[in-house]
Amino acid sequence: METYQSDRDIKVLYVTATSFPDGVMEAYQKLHALLPGTKNRNFFGISYPDKEGKIMYKAAVEEIFVGEAELLGCETFIIRKGTYISELIPHFADNMASIGTAFKQMIADPRIDPDGCCVEMYLNENDVRCMVRLAEQE
Repeated sequence: METYQSDRDIKVLYVTATSFPDGVMEAYQKLHALLPGTKNRNFFGISYPDKEGKIMYKAAVEEIFVGEAELLGCETFIIRKGTYISELIPHFADNMASIGTAFKQMIADPRIDPDGCCVEMYLNENDVRCMVRLAEQE
């Protein structure tokens, strides 16, 4: 694992998966159907446990103009700037389980933000950076 520095908050719009992991692909399909073009868009996956411990998953894309989410009827989420522990997974489609394995290792780190989430940052069609934000240092 390595650290990754995000120097800005990222506002995303999202579609929530109906279930995890089974509903994830459908959520991305719905998200892509909402967008007129997906080239040069920054896609993300955001996951965290709800109060009962059930994993909530959001298929997300960076908002490219103010009000885009509202125009498309989507909710928004802010991926907070800061320092993240991360792992780059090349050719993730060849080993989808590697994403879960990476996050299991990261969330065991005692330095993570207890109010944070797991973030998948899709760098291109093949590679994903898995990240969990570290707590603020005093």
